[in-house]
This record gives sequence, structure tokens and C-alpha cells, in this order.
Amino acid sequence: MSGLVGHTLYGVLAAKAAVARKLPIAPVIERNLASYLAGAYLGCDIQTMPEAVCDDTGKEVGYGTVPLAKSPITGGKVRPWKLTHEGAGHTPRQVHAMFYGRSHLVFGWAGAEAKLAIPWDHLPDYAALAAEDARVLFGPGERPLAYVLGTLVHVVSDSLIKSIQPGIDLNLMDGKYTPKNRPVQDLVSFHEIGTRELGLDWPCLFEDLAQTPIEPAQFHWMRVGEPKGKLARLLPDGWEPGKAALLRGVLAENRRYLPTHARDVLADMRLERTASGWQCSKAMSDASGGMGYAQMVELAKKADFRHALWQMTEAILRMFQQVIERSPLLRSLLLEEGPGWADLGKRWAAGR
Repeated sequence: MSGLVGHTLYGVLAAKAAVARKLPIAPVIERNLASYLAGAYLGCDIQTMPEAVCDDTGKEVGYGTVPLAKSPITGGKVRPWKLTHEGAGHTPRQVHAMFYGRSHLVFGWAGAEAKLAIPWDHLPDYAALAAEDARVLFGPGERPLAYVLGTLVHVVSDSLIKSIQPGIDLNLMDGKYTPKNRPVQDLVSFHEIGTRELGLDWPCLFEDLAQTPIEPAQFHWMRVGEPKGKLARLLPDGWEPGKAALLRGVLAENRRYLPTHARDVLADMRLERTASGWQCSKAMSDASGGMGYAQMVELAKKADFRHALWQMTEAILRMFQQVIERSPLLRSLLLEEGPGWADLGKRWAAGR
């Protein structure tokens, strides 16, 4: 399993909240929703690639860094998958070690690079400069800025759900974020909240974000490339221009493999109508410790899962507001783009 469902939902909820609070970034997010949601997933999870290859079929299987003992297709043996770049092979774990901390900023760094981690209380400053650079260096279009805002959603939500930072009061089965409760979180988020409450078309959302291009602003966010802009003036050290070509290969692989991964996720989310009601797959039930779908829904209700989502969304909104406070450019974004069609139509229909 991966965080595709969760991070997409966090992004959608934060976008709705930004509109409701009339934040100046809200129209940018609305106009560039696919890129914003791509940032909320691919902006950080650079391990979105196969984990292995099925020996029997030769097909790529699994999700990067998630151990796979046997093929989900045949039950047979698997061999490691590698990303080939300039004649060298890189496993998902090696890619993770090189780039995961750089995308997540505040945690996940490996080895000697751990000293480059951004303290949590410095994250608004970092994000404000990265957002301004996205517009100035990689604009003038809005898409790079929307992507960076989505990436920030991922950093905040991952930090809270993984207990890197406090702010989420959730005790679902055996904790906040565990192998046993993740099927519950995903299935309830997908069906009860996403589909039934929000009316989301999940396959459409996943397809749209998979079609978004590689954003140069992501290299800048990760400090992989030549140092430039306001971000480099704040943090002149830790830039890795020599890894830019490899990162481009990683980001291209993320987008190539995401449709396959999304199909796997959608298959995991499938429910079947039975005599006793809707039921999830045996694999998802087994992963949760043997629960049926109705039990999962009831458990999420008892754990007040929706309240935890409210806490998550409010935390992201607070981060958005702190970033906006630090950025004259973001504060200057127009909430209104001029008269709407109702006003124009009324005036123009009257003629002279």
C-alpha cells in the first residue's frame, strides 16, 4: 500500500478549506488542481516505482521500498527492479536514501545529509521562498506554484500522521498510522468520505495527476540543481547539481509508473456487494487483521476519524497562512479576477 488515497484526500480537503477561508492562494489551487494534487503526492513520494519484477511474467510489480516476497500475479519468485541511469542501476531503496529527505525536508534524511533537515519552525520560511521562486523563476504561469503548495501539503500531512509532529488525535485500532489500520483509513477515506461525502471521481483524479509534467520547481524545492533565487540566498549550502539528471530520471519514472500503481490501488479499494452488505477484498481484510468492511466503517466512526481529518486540514491551513504571511508575492495574489459572467452578461446583453 502507499499513501495515494490519503495524500489526495488531504490535498482536496485543504483546497476546500483554502477556498472557504478566502486565502489568496485558493484560486491558484482551483485553476491548477491536477498539478496541486500531483505535488501532494509525487512532490514527495519519489519512491513511486516498481519494487520488483515477476520472474514468471516479466511484469513489474509492487511499490518501491515495500518488501515483496512473492509475485502478486503468480505467487512465484520476484527479482529486484532497478532504475537504470547512465549505465548504473538504482534500487528503490537507494533512490529513497538519496532523495526522500530532500523532498520531505523536515524528516527522512539518510546518513551525513541528516544535517540538512529543515527544522519544523523554519518550514514556513523555506516554503514561502520556494513558493516565490516557483512563480518568479519558473513562471509566470501558476502551475509551478500550485505544485509547490501541494508538496507542502504532503510534508505537513506526513509529519502529523507519522507522529513526526503533534496535532492529530487518532487512535484507530492499534495507533495512529500502522500496517493494520492503514487499510481501514484508505477504504473509509475512499468510499465513505471521498466518494459518498465529497463526490470525488478517484480514477479521474489519479489519471489527471499522473498526466502532469515534471516541474523544475521540484528540483528547486529539493535543492537538486544549481543554487539560485531567494531559497539559495537563505540556504546556500546543501545543493546537489550533480544529481539533477538522476532526479529527472526518477521523476519521469514516477509518472510512468503511477498509472500502474493507481490501478493497483483502485483494485485494493474495490468493494463487492454480498448478502450481508458491502465487503472488501480478502487481502485488505487480512491486512487489517480479519475485519470486514462494515466493521472498518464502525471502527473509524468510534475513533472519530473525521475529526482527525479536520485536525489535519486545519494544520495544513495554519501552515498555508504562515507561508502567506511571509510572502508579499502570495499576499498580493488576487482573489477576484474581475466581474463574473452574471455581471458582464447583464451589462452586455443590454447593448448600448
